[in-house]
Amino acid sequence: MSQSDSFSRIRVVLSRPAHPGNIGAAARALKTMGLSRLYLVRPKRFVDPQARALSSSALDVLAVAVVCDSLDEALEGTTLSIAVSARPRIIGPAPLEARSAAAEAIARAQTDEVAFVFGNETTGLSNEEVMKCNRLTAIPSHPDYTSLNLAAAVQVITYECRMAQLRPLPPTEQTAEFATHEDVEQFFAHLERSLYASGFLHPKYPRRLMERLRRLYSRLALEKQEVSILRGMLTAWENPRPPRSRPTHADAQKGSESGRK
Repeated sequence: MSQSDSFSRIRVVLSRPAHPGNIGAAARALKTMGLSRLYLVRPKRFVDPQARALSSSALDVLAVAVVCDSLDEALEGTTLSIAVSARPRIIGPAPLEARSAAAEAIARAQTDEVAFVFGNETTGLSNEEVMKCNRLTAIPSHPDYTSLNLAAAVQVITYECRMAQLRPLPPTEQTAEFATHEDVEQFFAHLERSLYASGFLHPKYPRRLMERLRRLYSRLALEKQEVSILRGMLTAWENPRPPRSRPTHADAQKGSESGRK
């Protein structure tokens, strides 16, 4: 598979960018590393001379940038989404080194849609936005000053993707279809409804448990069939039927004997 094939499945998402210059500079960062798919979630200003000026020769990336109303919309169709944040998080996906995150992204992009998600220049990513992602990564900047300009952070991550792409990929045995962002979000909505209905979820503190459960499932690369099984279990839980009788040892022996006849 060529570099352009896998890179064509990687999108960079900027959530709530405030400065059009950073959008243009981010577009330039993408193009210098061979990427081209830029998604913008509720940008404050996008069609702006400053964005065009700082994009340099990456006007083509700006021209096809996708503007979205929500992070869910920007992540539609992805099976791997990686939040980029320097802020330590008590909740959210378990953190992953930036180099490892890039390697995982390149491996997944051989067949599936992947996203790197960056936050607002001032506030970064909210906890809710981080929880929407499967992975969390940070750029290992100096501890005395960890803050990077948005476009600079995009440049570092896209560079790591470029370097990961240049390394030979290990053979993969994955044949099943991964669950998409929509599949996983629908599962969590179903799970929350079921937990409410059962009385297990505390009505005053629902987020606390759901955040823990999201963290748990974020460690798994869920497949479509696995999500279907989990949702089937929830449906059975919500609509219980009389239990089926379990086969006895004698029943098992009868079946074995009839099979030998």
